[in-house]
Amino acid sequence: MNSTHLYDRLTRENAVLLLVDHQIGLYTGVRDIDTLELKHHVVGLAKAALALKVPVIVTTTTESMWGPMIPELAEALPGIQRIERTTVNAWDEPRVVAAVKATGRKKLIVTGVSTDVCLAFPAISAIADGYSSYAVIDASGGFSKTQVEMGVLRMQQAGVIPVGYSNVAVEILADNAAPDAEAVYAALNIPFGGLVYGLKQYFSHR
Repeated sequence: MNSTHLYDRLTRENAVLLLVDHQIGLYTGVRDIDTLELKHHVVGLAKAALALKVPVIVTTTTESMWGPMIPELAEALPGIQRIERTTVNAWDEPRVVAAVKATGRKKLIVTGVSTDVCLAFPAISAIADGYSSYAVIDASGGFSKTQVEMGVLRMQQAGVIPVGYSNVAVEILADNAAPDAEAVYAALNIPFGGLVYGLKQYFSHR
């Protein structure tokens, strides 16, 4: 896709994270990514967002059907109230849209289970309302590889930007000398990142 539009970076001031339907029942159907890896990524992203002081909004759908939010994510987000809804598309729930609008941010980072529905639908819908949408593919999961591929393709055609859980957080961090850098890398829990930071600490005290 050719575009003359200049890219506007994600920052602490313009980004908001929307976590959609990370629920126990839905996780049982995920087939494109190992669920332990998925949990690692979405929890890491959530913790990094908190470290960066990026607002986090959480929504679930029909918990009587799909179960509660996964406990790992609930534990990572103490005090953040989830918005339970019945709509398939989270963007059709006025409370979700109102929560996003209340942050005053226009860069919407979205994760969801499933990728082709719970992630794709609100990410695409938000664009129509003037937001820039970023779909965190490796912090989302789908029920088949084909469904995920079609969902990502559909999002890209609509203008959604696909990203990974760590690169989106590091883009917001921007500077490895920032005071919150250690907390962000610790949240992301990237093994080589921990090794590099350990070496830095070691050599800084020699």
